Amino acid sequence: MLKKVVLLAVLALALPLAAFADSTIGVSNKGGTISGNSSGLSLSGSVMIAYGSAVGSNLGTVTFSTGAFLTGDAAHGGTLAPGGSFVITGNGTNGVPSGVIFSGTFTATPSTPITWQLQTLANGTHQYILTAGLVSSTGQVAGTSQVTILTGNGLFNGSVKLESGDTSLAVPEPGTLSLLGTGLIGLAGVIRRKLSLS
Repeated sequence: MLKKVVLLAVLALALPLAAFADSTIGVSNKGGTISGNSSGLSLSGSVMIAYGSAVGSNLGTVTFSTGAFLTGDAAHGGTLAPGGSFVITGNGTNGVPSGVIFSGTFTATPSTPITWQLQTLANGTHQYILTAGLVSSTGQVAGTSQVTILTGNGLFNGSVKLESGDTSLAVPEPGTLSLLGTGLIGLAGVIRRKLSLS
């Protein structure tokens, strides 16, 4: 009997946890200026050109500022401290929400640091790629972001135009909390029944 109770308890918890499979919304942006020094990097003036299936020449803006460099520097690449800000704002065009869609900070773990990577291409030109994890201030929306700049034959010298940016936002499904509640109610019923039989 105890095995059945444990099995039901695990099932009651597993079903709502499966609902935490998030839906993902892709966001793309271009243009704007990335500026940087030892204090970190920042992006201003970048235009959102895609939000999920919505595509357009101006759907809103993407801006960010990172933490300071922990290793390396803006010209040669390195890792950055967590913190800063990352904001995606929609303008209501083509079904995109109007106002702040995402407002969060850069996050890092030992296995996924915030990196600013210098790459030398086959033709001798350079590109830099910023790769980072993001989390909202409420912890309810998470994502990853990658931005790319091209600097030609020279190294990053403090300011350059953004080539492209891509962010993947994971948005919890609306039914997650109701399924979690249902699972907890089911678990409470199983435990109550077990106690009343004892």
